[in-house]
Formats: sequence, C-alpha cells, structure tokens
Amino acid sequence: MRFVGHDGMFQVLFFIEVGALAKSDAALQRTEPSETRWLSSFDALRNSIQDVAHKAYSYRRRAFYTLTAADFR
Repeated sequence: MRFVGHDGMFQVLFFIEVGALAKSDAALQRTEPSETRWLSSFDALRNSIQDVAHKAYSYRRRAFYTLTAADFR
C-alpha cells in the first residue's frame, strides 16, 4: 500500500508492506484479505502510520520510504 506525504511543495512517497498492516490489525489476521479490508485497516491505523512516517522522514529526508512491521514497534 502507498500514500503520499508533503513537505512544503515536495511530495514524499511512502510504501507500507502489507505485513505491517496485518501485524497491526488483528481483524486482518482472522479474515480473508481484500482491498476493502486493507483500506479499512489503513484508515483505522492512520494516526500510527502518520507518526511512523513522520519519524522516518525526520530521521533522514528522502524521496520515498518503505515502512515495515519493524517500524511499528
């Protein structure tokens, strides 16, 4: 899954491994994955995802990031 962040006029791409979402959302582990379920999980975890993305971007400013389950510890 991916989303775009902004720093002024610059776009920053973030990719989230589906394993990171599955690990953070127990409902995904109990049901058959679907696009709707992945998007619902993303919405439910939005604050956590934004916090992790902000931390990653603050540490080292790059044009894109891949967020993994390890980033959500």
